[in-house]
Amino acid sequence: MTDKANPDVEPVDERLVDEVVERLMDRADASGAALLGEGGLLTQVTKAVLERALDAEMTEHLGYEKHDPIGRGSGNSRNGTSPKTVLTDVGAVTVAVPRDRNGDFEPRLIPKNARRLAGFNERILSLYARGMSVRDIRSHLAQIYGVEVSADLISKVTDAVADELAAWQNRPLDAVWPIIYIDALWVKIRSGAVSSKPVYVAVGVDMDGRKDVLGLWVGAEGEGATTWMAVLTELRNRGVEDVCIVCCDGLKGLPEAVTATWPRATVQTCVIHLIRASLRLSSARDHATLVPALRAIYTAPTEQAAEQALSELAASELGERYPAVVRTWRAAWSEFTPYLAFPPAIRRVVYSTNMMESMNSRLRKATRNRGHFPSEQAALKVLYLAVREQIAPRARDINHVAAHWKEALNQFSLFFEDRLSIQ
Repeated sequence: MTDKANPDVEPVDERLVDEVVERLMDRADASGAALLGEGGLLTQVTKAVLERALDAEMTEHLGYEKHDPIGRGSGNSRNGTSPKTVLTDVGAVTVAVPRDRNGDFEPRLIPKNARRLAGFNERILSLYARGMSVRDIRSHLAQIYGVEVSADLISKVTDAVADELAAWQNRPLDAVWPIIYIDALWVKIRSGAVSSKPVYVAVGVDMDGRKDVLGLWVGAEGEGATTWMAVLTELRNRGVEDVCIVCCDGLKGLPEAVTATWPRATVQTCVIHLIRASLRLSSARDHATLVPALRAIYTAPTEQAAEQALSELAASELGERYPAVVRTWRAAWSEFTPYLAFPPAIRRVVYSTNMMESMNSRLRKATRNRGHFPSEQAALKVLYLAVREQIAPRARDINHVAAHWKEALNQFSLFFEDRLSIQ
């Protein structure tokens, strides 16, 4: 069993783990004992492991084993234990913390004044990231672990993320990115009265084909190109010198903001946005006919072929019935057509916005469950924790955006010539 989060940790023998699990389950079946809660087997095991580790720390502190004659006259010795209840991932556990006669033993596993293990804090943050309110978290912990946790404790645990959020929001970024997707989602925030505000999201795909959320920014009411200009300028100030493709929606003034920040960037209107806008403007009974007509446009081998497909749609019965669909594509034509010049490998990566949609879906779920937020900082805190749940730094299997990224990267290096430094 390999610890993916901590690759330097020596892996545990899976056979040993299976043996321990089998013994626990046999004991639970024989005694009818519960696994969790007070007196549960996992609680007992956790207590035993913690106390064994604390005894080992005391041995290291004193320099001799328990009952070892070497300790006689050493100037310090064991002096019994003190009970202490700590919150763990399996609930509240009361452990016997060893004492020494000199009173200078400082346990590292359960430091003095600590009432919960680090893993318990992470459990609270994980629930918070899923959009659960403080009341929901308290109810969940009480029901699952039999632990009564105060609202003040939960607030302290989540407030501790503020410094981590600030460091993440200001971290330096890579100089060159093949693709950056930018989009906005809407969150209800109380500022006097409750109103919807846009949260600007930038997601980059790095040279290894891994996605990374570059930042989150709360804007004023109404999404605007001016705010996007400030966001993009901040990304440049954090080290982003060049972007090959910036994929975005059709917001007026946004292409100009992108090219003002990165003059060599190709601004690509998101094909999925255009398709969804077309479907919203048409009746569901016509989708079976409309979708193939749209596919003929965005899969065309050349811009001329795409123009012909759009003209055919405009002249058809569908085009006459839904002129707004044709107008939508023509209005975005100058930002859509760069897509047609891309090689197939790049088209597949740019067209498929599943990664961005999956990210936005998780973020919307985290905010929707909360209704509204008391402040912008509270909203950013939940969104950051939701991002942290999804993005594992440098984890290729979780963050990888395309199955055939190397093929796409080769096409990027040819299409964009000297702008990508492939190492």
